Amino acid sequence: MNFLEFKTKMFDLACFNIYQIYAWQPDFDRNNLTRWMKKGYLIRLRRGYFTFSEYKSMPDYQLYFANRIYRPSYISLHTALSFYGMIPEAVTQITSVTTLKTASFTNDFGEYSYKNIKENLMFGYELKPMADNRTLQFATPEKALLDLLYLYPFYDSEQELEELRLDENYLQDDLNKDLLMEYCVKFQNKALDRRVKLLIKTYDL
Repeated sequence: MNFLEFKTKMFDLACFNIYQIYAWQPDFDRNNLTRWMKKGYLIRLRRGYFTFSEYKSMPDYQLYFANRIYRPSYISLHTALSFYGMIPEAVTQITSVTTLKTASFTNDFGEYSYKNIKENLMFGYELKPMADNRTLQFATPEKALLDLLYLYPFYDSEQELEELRLDENYLQDDLNKDLLMEYCVKFQNKALDRRVKLLIKTYDL
């Protein structure tokens, strides 16, 4: 099989895995992938998952691949908080939560980190539209904040919460406090309840 034929078939998938290739071509020679990666035609996203090098120059695909290479998952934590402007730092690692085990991957698009949560906590995310009629699974601001306080229990003092340097204008004007509390109840976690109350006190919400 030549690369042009392969690209014509697989390109629109953006991210594809080895099983999708075999479903199309059961006798596909896996050595082709190694050869095409060496030539710079393909990029390996993680073991068994690939994309075409053209996607490096397309907006949002760095985030899109976070959803695709480890599923089910949605973007949350520091990446989401930075996206909403709630924390001042530019985040280099792409952070997500998942019901799968905690994992991380590094590829040409960046570093991907996944934190494990229970299945009943996989809520509070929405589909954000991106290029090419695709969507991103992305935490709401309220859920991203709760995921952070839940998964990083050292945020348990006013000093630690102050060092998050959350944007006070955003918290006062844009954060949906009712939704924050509604989501917090769903966690059914007393330690998180305490941290949220401390957050409200620290930032005078």
